[in-house]
Amino acid sequence: MINEEQGIKPYVIGLDLGGTNSVFGIVDARGDIKATTAIKTGGFNSAEDYVKASVEALQPIIEQVGGLGKIKAMGIGAPNGNYYKGTIEKAPNLPWAHDTIVPLAKLFSEQLGGIPVALTNDANAAAIGEMVYGVARGMKNFIVITLGTGVGSGIVVNGQLLYGHDGFAGELGHVTMVRGAEGRSCGCGRTGCLEAYCSATGVARTARELLTKTDRPSILREMKLEDITSLDVSIAAGKGDELAKEIYEFTGKMLGEACADFAAFSSPEAFIFFGGMVKAGHLIMDPIMKAYDEHVLPIFRGKAQFLVSGLDGASAAVLGASAIGWEIQ
Repeated sequence: MINEEQGIKPYVIGLDLGGTNSVFGIVDARGDIKATTAIKTGGFNSAEDYVKASVEALQPIIEQVGGLGKIKAMGIGAPNGNYYKGTIEKAPNLPWAHDTIVPLAKLFSEQLGGIPVALTNDANAAAIGEMVYGVARGMKNFIVITLGTGVGSGIVVNGQLLYGHDGFAGELGHVTMVRGAEGRSCGCGRTGCLEAYCSATGVARTARELLTKTDRPSILREMKLEDITSLDVSIAAGKGDELAKEIYEFTGKMLGEACADFAAFSSPEAFIFFGGMVKAGHLIMDPIMKAYDEHVLPIFRGKAQFLVSGLDGASAAVLGASAIGWEIQ
């Protein structure tokens, strides 16, 4: 965090780099976002073009807070981000990075007057954000699980984010939950991954499977199968739709079983869930906790808290990214 000597540079830039949009925020040490801007992530022929457009969009809000001299650093949360190298490596959803390694931190630093820039993957950024600004303040051992288009994770052990030897540790969304021919295909190229079942897209797949294989009544049948989203399932479940509630029961049970396994290697004091799916509340959280208690080793039972992110959904990813900037020495 900021100290007195750094008082002349009271802000960092946080970038939530998503597959569709890139959202920038200028953030102070208390976690207040002073200014924001955004651009579309795609549509660029190269990473250099993307960075140039980003810096152009940033200029007005940098001036708004007093100029580049007030900016201490920049933090970036991005898919396939490597903290050690400051690179994005073969990110499938980024047209200017899907088949190459992009030194994004270096490119931004060069275009922003040489300020230090750090980068990590989006789930790690969420974990750091929770530790600095959210419900994990004061915790030294916890796991953040992001439930969005995919399933990501940020693992903190003894107060430090777990990166592994190559910067890519913590891919808990790609542990295998269903082995053999029955496992669903996953975007990573493997089958049976947690992400294929418990992401927002996984929930929609479960809905389509149940609607196709059964003739049970459901208000989801009023929609085209291909149009159903996890939000639709959540709304239907909230209205008491039994089939929709079963979908969340299935999803939560698998997540709880996975968390029971995760506890065995890091013994976290909390599992923190982040993402649009957690808006389903007890519909998803109750089966997670029930399955966890049923499957976790007895020595871990009753020790971990199950929490929902304490950060505002609209700004959490930017705050997480900004927290990386404060860590730069």
